Amino acid sequence: MMIKILFIFLLVMNFSFAEDIVATVNGENISLSELENYYRQSMLTISNKKITMESSLTELINRELGVQKAKKQNLIQDPVVRKKVDDLLFHAQVSKDLEAELLKIAPQITDKDVEEYYKNNKEYRTSHILIRLRAFPTKEDVKSAYDQLITILNNVKNEPEKFDELASKYSQSSSAYNSGDLGFHPPSGYVPEFYEAIKGQNVGKIVGPVRTQYGVHLIKITGVKDFKDINKDVYKKILHDQKRDKVLADYFEKLRKSAEIKINKQYLK
Repeated sequence: MMIKILFIFLLVMNFSFAEDIVATVNGENISLSELENYYRQSMLTISNKKITMESSLTELINRELGVQKAKKQNLIQDPVVRKKVDDLLFHAQVSKDLEAELLKIAPQITDKDVEEYYKNNKEYRTSHILIRLRAFPTKEDVKSAYDQLITILNNVKNEPEKFDELASKYSQSSSAYNSGDLGFHPPSGYVPEFYEAIKGQNVGKIVGPVRTQYGVHLIKITGVKDFKDINKDVYKKILHDQKRDKVLADYFEKLRKSAEIKINKQYLK
């Protein structure tokens, strides 16, 4: 009698835990819970198409058909696919290892931290004159750009008020239409070489020529924000990113120490 009762209990339990199957695609099941989760996620995404359970199921079926075809053709061995899979595995592993630690960063950043950081990393308004360079310029291209800006610099040294006029005339930046004005930007809004050149300078100072990835610049500092006027959330994001980068750097440093790595430095010159 007890054996019969136990058998009935196990049968009921198995039935209760069995998933409802919405569709089967070449023997592969799509469960109701899978469909409902996909539908909910789709509803959170802006779309110009009407989203329904039926349309969501169609997309899941299409996805399953695509996956099945890829497996049949052994697409995983394709170098392009392998690269994408490796990228996915990389991000998944880092997220698995560091997500908890990274989530702790933001709540720990205070207004006091922002104020301390801002003392040496102020928000500047600048204007610039840019002579563009290709990504891989020749020595002659670089010399020509510097020569042009040195000539302009010699002119504005005697007449600083002409900077705006010369920016409009010579700058190869879209800001030329606004006398070279770039507006206010926090440190993260400038490329590193640009910000390092203006950091700590007084309003009215002209610095340069400065080489960046965009070309060569002459830069005029036209404003510095008071701490009370800055967007603290922007600076909290800067501090967050710095702390995140430190966590990642420490993580990969530890991995490198436990790995066997050989580098042929002659190819890095």
